[in-house]
Amino acid sequence: MNNPICGRYLSALACGLLCPLMLASHASAQQPFTLEQVLSAPFPSDLTAARDVPRIAWVLDEQGKRNIYVAEGPDFKARRLTAYMEEDGQELSGLQFSADGETIVYTRGEGKNHAGQSPNPTSNPAGVEQAVYRIAWSGGDPQKIDAGHSPRVSSKGVCAYARDGQLWLVPLASNEKPVQLAVRGTNFGQQWSPDGAKLAFTSDRGDHSFIAVYDATTKSVRYVAPTVDSDSTPEWSADGKRLAFIRQPALPRDTPEGYFIEPDRPHPWAAWVADTATWNASEIWHSGKELQDSYPYMAGDTGGGVIHWAAENRLVFAGEQDGWQHLYSVSITGGAPKLLTPGNCEVEQWSFTSDAKTVLFNSNCNDIDRRHLWSVSTDGSPPTQLSKGQAIEWSPVAVANSGFFAFLSSDAVHTARPFVRRLSDSESPARSLAAETWPANFPADKLITPQQIVFKSPDGLEIHAQLFLPPNVKPGEKHPGLLFFHGGSMRQMLLGWHYMYYYSNAYGMNQYLASRGYVVLAVNYRSGIGYGRAFREAPGRAGRGASEYQDVVAAGKYLQSRADVDPSRVGLWGGSYGGYLTALGLARNSDIFAAGVDFHGVHDWPTDNWDGKNIPPELTKLAHESSPVSSVDKWKSPVLFIHGDDDRNVYFAQTVDLAARLRTHGVHIEQLIFPDEIHDFLLHHSWLKAYSAAIEFFDRILGTPAAH
Repeated sequence: MNNPICGRYLSALACGLLCPLMLASHASAQQPFTLEQVLSAPFPSDLTAARDVPRIAWVLDEQGKRNIYVAEGPDFKARRLTAYMEEDGQELSGLQFSADGETIVYTRGEGKNHAGQSPNPTSNPAGVEQAVYRIAWSGGDPQKIDAGHSPRVSSKGVCAYARDGQLWLVPLASNEKPVQLAVRGTNFGQQWSPDGAKLAFTSDRGDHSFIAVYDATTKSVRYVAPTVDSDSTPEWSADGKRLAFIRQPALPRDTPEGYFIEPDRPHPWAAWVADTATWNASEIWHSGKELQDSYPYMAGDTGGGVIHWAAENRLVFAGEQDGWQHLYSVSITGGAPKLLTPGNCEVEQWSFTSDAKTVLFNSNCNDIDRRHLWSVSTDGSPPTQLSKGQAIEWSPVAVANSGFFAFLSSDAVHTARPFVRRLSDSESPARSLAAETWPANFPADKLITPQQIVFKSPDGLEIHAQLFLPPNVKPGEKHPGLLFFHGGSMRQMLLGWHYMYYYSNAYGMNQYLASRGYVVLAVNYRSGIGYGRAFREAPGRAGRGASEYQDVVAAGKYLQSRADVDPSRVGLWGGSYGGYLTALGLARNSDIFAAGVDFHGVHDWPTDNWDGKNIPPELTKLAHESSPVSSVDKWKSPVLFIHGDDDRNVYFAQTVDLAARLRTHGVHIEQLIFPDEIHDFLLHHSWLKAYSAAIEFFDRILGTPAAH
């Protein structure tokens, strides 16, 4: 079954250069579309709106060329604002308008690794840096402000940004040099007061943190109600008279810590408010003591933040008191919080209208494997559904003084695109923006709509998945089967193109695999999001016992039981946490899984970079036993490892170690290594090369229907 050109002993470099050419030729001759075509559509992100004028901006990644696009109401004709026309692997993020809407500030590039190096996936010998830029709404060349990231512009036009753990200030309308705020600690999360006179931020001191406030008039810093606890997330009221923040209690020094290893325990927290005239602060609400009362980390990961000021002196915050991530509203004068978004479903992203009376959010309410848009008044009135049907919508933002809101949307056959629609009319049609950027040969008419599948794991837990079937399946024909596992693990694959770039690519890959004759099942295993806190925080997950592995086996047996799948030709693939489950499947059950492609997976929990400390020996032993490295003696099936050696999420050493162990056991391993690439590949052609190598590997090891 070895391919004579891309066989077992050819170098990864040669295979990376030659096999995609052979694959593209083969696809053009026999397949309805190519991998290049299905991954050709641009991907929008970082949608933002100006505060007082009807202007919006977003980042558009066009096959690795990232630029800022803008549009203005009422016509919302899109135009490209920047001119980064080379695929250099430098991301754009952190877009923010100035108060008058005439300037946009942003970050170009990513942060430094432990060695102090910014990502440089093209191996540019001149080097790269992460820097803050400004560009006029009218266009022209961007102007570099300074090295750094996370710019925030005050109402007075002063830009505050972070660099090497410190905050710096510079007026946008002058040639003054940036001034550092020399405050001890690691400082971040800066927020300007509405009048632009004060800057609040978090100052992290290791085992505690403070809310600090810089006064631009007196050029002084004060700390708000400092304690031994950890304070964070400062938020100003609209009139600037109050400052809200989050407080999390201090932990004993010997508390076991390590996200994927530590024992489950409550993570209590409280909302505090300070009077900015006296700087006296008091607690207005605190969580309970049960697990579901814990701080909602998911809200800070993919959502809209944990607390926000709303109208009428109310705070809106995220919580999981009923076992699902929802939004609550509480008065700063006290009283019980009001649940704003009820149901056995989860709110994921949210923003506010300019008057702070209405929240725009997306959730999977009434459609658990998609996302739709809703609005809700902060006074506790029932939510209003703004979208429904087969599409997936996210990132809603109100457009000032226009009656419109903007959002991003996809469906089963169309990748993400920006839209605008009237907010007051839920039946009004949405208007697509920047349609001219859509590739003419994108194969939307040749893609399939995946089926929702629900099966049970051995312990009775229901597992959702998406099934991609090859087109024109013939009765009695046996196809190879593939399982796909997302990373995270706090992620969820959907019944359409994903709202995250990494998983949008994975969805396109699964579409392409199905077009080549594979039956593909994308599995939403326990410890992922979308199905409630109990599902996400399942007992024994990750390094605590790998309880989600029973979902892997159940999914494999489901594929084997299908009449259209050859049970001897089932493989699996995934990235990051999905790479972990791929490796675990091959290590524990090579009798079920005949081959696997492992993208930058975790292979030994105790040695990964999750900052674990105070983990007792018995838990370290359990974490190791929950890892693929503990079962290499049973590993028989071939594996392809794909990894970038500047990975900041999963250490490259994880793959180095496992590959070395497998070699000593005589396991067939192949590898495709990307020097200087990070976890979420920055270069479009890295994704094409990686997916091409994976397809060639599966074709050769499992064989396509045409080969049998």
